[in-house]
Amino acid sequence: MEAAGPSEAKSGKQKIQPGTTTTDAGDRDTPKDEVISEEGEEEGEEEDDNEEDDEDDVEDEEPRLKYAPITPVLGPLYRNKDATSTFMTAGNKMIVGTHNGNIHVYSVPFFQHLRVYHAHSASIDSISISPFPPPAPTKVDFAPIIQSGGSGASVSESPNGSKPQPVTIPPTPSNSIYIATSSMDGNVCVASLVDPKDVTLRNFGRPVSAVALSPEYKSDRTYVSGGKSGNLVLTVGGRVGASSNATLGSASPTGWFGSLGLGGNNGKDRVLHNGEGAISCIKWSRSGKYVAWVNEEGIKIMRSHLHLEQTEAEHAWERFGHTDRPRSQMWDEMAGVWKPRVVWIDEDSLERENASVVQVDDASTRSQRLGNHGPEKLLVGWGGTIWIIKVSRGDQSAGLGKRRIASAEITTKLRTDCIISGVSLYTQNLLLVLSYIIPDDDDPGTPSKQAGPARGIRRRQNGLQPELRLIDIDTEEELSGDILSVRNYENLSASDYHLDTLPLSRIASTTHRGALESITAGLIDATLYPKRLFSSGTSSRSMGSSADKGSGFQVTGTVDSSGLLHGGKYNKEIEIAATAGVRVFIHSPYDCILAVKRGFEDRLAWLDSRERYEEAWELLKQNPDAFNVASGEGEESPPGTPTPSAPGQPGLSLLDNSSIQTTSHSGNTKLEQEKRRIGELWLKQLVGHGEWEKAGNICTRVLRTTAAWDHWICVFARNGKFDEITPHVPIDIEPPLPSFVYEVILGHYVSRDRVRFNELIELWPPNLFETDSVTAAIQDQLLLTDEGTEDWRNLLNCLAKLFLVGGHYREALRCYIKLQDGDAVMSLIREYHLLDSVSEDVPGFILLRVPKNRIKTAPTTELEEATSEPIKLLVREAANGIVRPETVVTQLQEADLGLFLYFYLRALWRGDFVSKEGGRPAIRARGHHRTEAEAGKLVADEGRIMIDGFADTVIELFANYDRPLLMEFLQSSTSYSYDTACSICERRTFTPELIYLLSKTGQTKRALQLILSSLNDISHAISFAKSQDDPDLWDDLLSYSMDKPEYIRALLTEASTAIDPIKLVKRIPSGLEIEGLREGLTRMIRDHDIQASISLGVAKVLAGEVAIRMDALRKGQRQGMKFDVCHDEDSAGEDVVDGQDKDAHPDTNGETIDEKQKRTSKDVTPGRCAGCKKPFVEQETETIVVFACGHIYHISHLHGPSTPEEQDTPQGQDPASPRLHYQPSSIQSSALSRTVGLKVTNARLLRDKIGDGCRICADSLKDTAQQ
Repeated sequence: MEAAGPSEAKSGKQKIQPGTTTTDAGDRDTPKDEVISEEGEEEGEEEDDNEEDDEDDVEDEEPRLKYAPITPVLGPLYRNKDATSTFMTAGNKMIVGTHNGNIHVYSVPFFQHLRVYHAHSASIDSISISPFPPPAPTKVDFAPIIQSGGSGASVSESPNGSKPQPVTIPPTPSNSIYIATSSMDGNVCVASLVDPKDVTLRNFGRPVSAVALSPEYKSDRTYVSGGKSGNLVLTVGGRVGASSNATLGSASPTGWFGSLGLGGNNGKDRVLHNGEGAISCIKWSRSGKYVAWVNEEGIKIMRSHLHLEQTEAEHAWERFGHTDRPRSQMWDEMAGVWKPRVVWIDEDSLERENASVVQVDDASTRSQRLGNHGPEKLLVGWGGTIWIIKVSRGDQSAGLGKRRIASAEITTKLRTDCIISGVSLYTQNLLLVLSYIIPDDDDPGTPSKQAGPARGIRRRQNGLQPELRLIDIDTEEELSGDILSVRNYENLSASDYHLDTLPLSRIASTTHRGALESITAGLIDATLYPKRLFSSGTSSRSMGSSADKGSGFQVTGTVDSSGLLHGGKYNKEIEIAATAGVRVFIHSPYDCILAVKRGFEDRLAWLDSRERYEEAWELLKQNPDAFNVASGEGEESPPGTPTPSAPGQPGLSLLDNSSIQTTSHSGNTKLEQEKRRIGELWLKQLVGHGEWEKAGNICTRVLRTTAAWDHWICVFARNGKFDEITPHVPIDIEPPLPSFVYEVILGHYVSRDRVRFNELIELWPPNLFETDSVTAAIQDQLLLTDEGTEDWRNLLNCLAKLFLVGGHYREALRCYIKLQDGDAVMSLIREYHLLDSVSEDVPGFILLRVPKNRIKTAPTTELEEATSEPIKLLVREAANGIVRPETVVTQLQEADLGLFLYFYLRALWRGDFVSKEGGRPAIRARGHHRTEAEAGKLVADEGRIMIDGFADTVIELFANYDRPLLMEFLQSSTSYSYDTACSICERRTFTPELIYLLSKTGQTKRALQLILSSLNDISHAISFAKSQDDPDLWDDLLSYSMDKPEYIRALLTEASTAIDPIKLVKRIPSGLEIEGLREGLTRMIRDHDIQASISLGVAKVLAGEVAIRMDALRKGQRQGMKFDVCHDEDSAGEDVVDGQDKDAHPDTNGETIDEKQKRTSKDVTPGRCAGCKKPFVEQETETIVVFACGHIYHISHLHGPSTPEEQDTPQGQDPASPRLHYQPSSIQSSALSRTVGLKVTNARLLRDKIGDGCRICADSLKDTAQQ
């Protein structure tokens, strides 16, 4: 393994003692010595100054972790003067070994004492469990917690012969683990947690310092151990329930039967490695593939027998990695003394930014991890050096001779100024280091030697308190260091301290849908934000002891047999142990300390204690859901803490949802209460420091109630700080503030700052204060203020606004007129129809926004913009009949304001009197219109009608100011005098307008002469001649153009078919040279050819259409018409109601709805006469006439009977009908019926009788024509 380059960890921050459970830095007995740099020592005075500065920094820096002593919770552990020698945490268990050889198993986070047994006769050096990590707990694991009495605990048992006592640990997956311990007595004990009989004890004859169980010990019964002998021993098997000796040379077999191989299943031992000094630590990787151990020469890694493929079987127990320890005299002496700390990193269990998000690590994910070939990381802390080693699978593609089963590489190497008593990876880039501080001594070499146990008769120096440090791996900077107070630390060495971490994910992953889900507001969730930490400063201290006081834990009360504390005394410790995120456990022989990441409430309490209220407020603002966790009713009972059931009861209803009150409303209420409290403190702090402006700014943020606003506004007002609080006074708070609050502020500004007073009147709704009292105050101030000044204008403006609020519109209008506020005047007049108030002075109204000195000098565009709104308003009222145009025109003419009269008349002509608000025509259009465009056109037409009486004036003004509009007016209006218009246009030489007027008066020749003489535009002249279509006009044009070649060429190219080309060519003088004559003639001839071709084509198309229609007509005339006759004599005599058949549906395609209704009312039933409405019979004696429209008549009923007698006249004796030569087929000879003469005679008689055709269709056409 290659080293990544050692470097010293740089201390970036001073050490901070952890809150209430540790003493402050200045209170400890033995001060921490400064680290001496390589450049030399500094002067004592400078060190003192630096220490003072560092102490100031310490006070301002918040600790990263909070601590809680759990020594009292682990009461049975320290009975009989026993002390902790080692421990480990895994899953939801904490397993502790003592110097008396006892093993204690606790559940986490409730610290229930699950089991204790005596395994060894000497100190326990190491603990290992299998599987590691154990499966996540389930709902059943909480059953012992809710049992009553002592049924939930196990009692002491001994594998060395003492009779075990019965236990009640349920055999859940999380409890089905094996615990292996090694001891100085040379024994390795492997015991099942749930089965007291499943225990194996093996004697190796030499002290065993380390043991590591196979992750699959339950099936392979394999573990690795090592100790003072220097042998790394692999043990497989062993007799359950009995003690056996190792099968190595150092330990003889059991009896002479064992020497003969007849000793039974005593297990097999195999030495995997030896010869490099004592082995002090062995760790099996989390995947089970690798085993790492540390001896006096360095760090070793080998491949285990687990998860090997068939081709890799030969590589089992093959060593592939080695890292030498540092080579120095100190390391040579202390390598066997310093205890290495080895951890296989589980990146899924590291602390994250969001502690509430935990990773689930159940059996499925663990199996996926075992099958994964990704690299694993090994963290080693030994002496003062830290290594991070990446272990990867070897290159399987290499040849057999070059293939390596795995590889190891050092990625990080750090050197510290302490002896490492524990190490763990806290986050991806933060190391958690339990540091043993080397005592200072005159001899530089002595401290390092005294870091281990005392040897010989050398004087042992007093130890210092340990520190828990956080070191950034990337920057190698020490981010924090917390001093931990423990008992008898003076007599402890680096190997007496131990550190291990436990992520909450191992508990919450599978139980959040089980037991913990049913207590949503209970223990786990509630402890994310412990309520009791708000009002205390006990968030960052491990204990309050000193060297003289001994232990700082003053425990009162007892622990019941189930491991829970009477009266909920240690609920706070349980809450902290259940905190989301990584829990850090620190053990000394006499104490146990729990450290967790500081949460929201811890930071809030720390900020509160240091009066940093602004940061506390921002913290509350950034965490709106911080209090959305249910809490208990009393301060003495923290939220969600279970209480043991009373004796005799079946159990605590821990899973009963009815006993838990969880509502987001309560959380929000607590959040608002805390925000109000912090906000009030913040305001008091700022006011006390005289920061009134900042205090006013934060009032909007922190004040939420009417009473609070009322109080603080009064505080500002009493101190005369109106400017600081007024911009922040709320105007929409519910319930509203008392009106006198606003009146006091307005009363202050009305006499001191009129500009600010005007702004407040504009900003504040008038319903907040009494307008009458404010109006009276303004009127009093107006009497004391000079007219025309800025203060006078501000006061008058405020008075006008208050008049508007009170509904006194005319008084407000008078105020605005005094102020010359055109916008306000226009708004009032338009909204409240007050134009009649200014109709007597229209010029003044129009010039409301035009200064008098600018009437003659201002640009037209500026004047137009300034007067546009008054003019539009006048136009609108003129259209509505309120202010007639005659009034406006007369007053403007008398005032000699021709330009503004032009603006007004132009607006009338264009219909420019549309309201700004709706964008619709402002006058009512008469009648109903399908589109808004038609309605707008009608409105514009009515506006043009209103200026008919001023047509000559309009022409004069349009000629002066808008010539294009003049031509539009001349072409659209007929109300003006042609003579006046002609004289105006002649006077101003408006030739196009004059030409138009002359053409309208019939003076076409004069108009043509003006075009030719004044405009010299032959194209215009040709167009004019075409539009007039006057032969004389063409003759004049030809006569004028014959001596002008360019005119002749224009006539040839542009006249086209409007003039006879022969006539034009004949009149061209002989010998006149005309440029482009050929092209002109060619174009004229081509135009005539095209015209002739088009005419011929149209004629052909028309002839074809006529022929088609004639053929259709003839075909229809020759085509027979089918109709029904009645075969039943009875039905032939039946009458039809009203002479109609309701089932008849004649063809009405192409008819309108009215026509269809009329036709339907006159239609008859098929098979009946349309005149008499009687059915036809087969033996009809009268001639029948059938029309193409479908109507059928008897010849006598074609035009209807004239008298009632004619209705009864037989069909064959109609006196009005001519006698037709039609006879029934039974009596008419075939020769007679075929004669031409008879057919011609019948056709002639029928023609006279039919006349205009079908009577019904003729009547329908007449009705349509009348409509």
